[in-house]
Amino acid sequence: MSEPTRLFKVGELDLRFEPTRWAFAERQATSIAAHWARLTKAKPSLFNGRVLLLGRREIETGADGVLRLKGVFFETDYADFIAWADFGHPGEPVYNCFSMAALRSDDGAFLLGEMAHHTYSAGQIYFPAGTPDPDDVFDDRVDLEASARRELFEETGLMADETDIAPGWTLAVTPQRIACMKLITLPVPAVRLKARVEAYLARDALAEFSRMHIVRSPEDIDEARVPIFVADYLRHAFAQRSVG
Repeated sequence: MSEPTRLFKVGELDLRFEPTRWAFAERQATSIAAHWARLTKAKPSLFNGRVLLLGRREIETGADGVLRLKGVFFETDYADFIAWADFGHPGEPVYNCFSMAALRSDDGAFLLGEMAHHTYSAGQIYFPAGTPDPDDVFDDRVDLEASARRELFEETGLMADETDIAPGWTLAVTPQRIACMKLITLPVPAVRLKARVEAYLARDALAEFSRMHIVRSPEDIDEARVPIFVADYLRHAFAQRSVG
């Protein structure tokens, strides 16, 4: 049974990058290479780029009273990251810390994408997201809002500048994962927004999403394919709306 998601509202992310060697990747290099070969044989479009994972981290309240996530990222291969996850997260504590663009229409529905058949997470349904990479590092700072903006555009064709981006973050924390949810609202009804994004997806045979799903209430959550931390975020968001 999955552990429950812990949700935190934070005002700031204070995330740094430091070049660090990852003991797991060095110890398991042979096993990682064999694992990656098996994956790419089944899904040749997988790409072994460089990604950022979070090592040291803490959630603290600053002198100004603002709750913030602080941490230090290091760089490794995507193949290392996937093997670490598939091997059961061995070794010292490491976190897949990433941003998600919690895409919402102006009529209050959320829009999630279904991962295409050629992707590692084929069939799963969640918000535009991606493990951060070196393009998200600016002067040794890791900018997860820039990552969310980039993933939103790459996966849906939507420009962040045409949206309303809420201040702060909601962290959805599970073992070895910290999903930093950034609420992003587009001034378009859900049905029109779905059609617009799916027209964009249809133009790219290698799009990460195959189609979009509209979630207007907790009853619309596909519990079998929406990861638990995304489902818990959605339930929390709908509960907050009903209270408000």
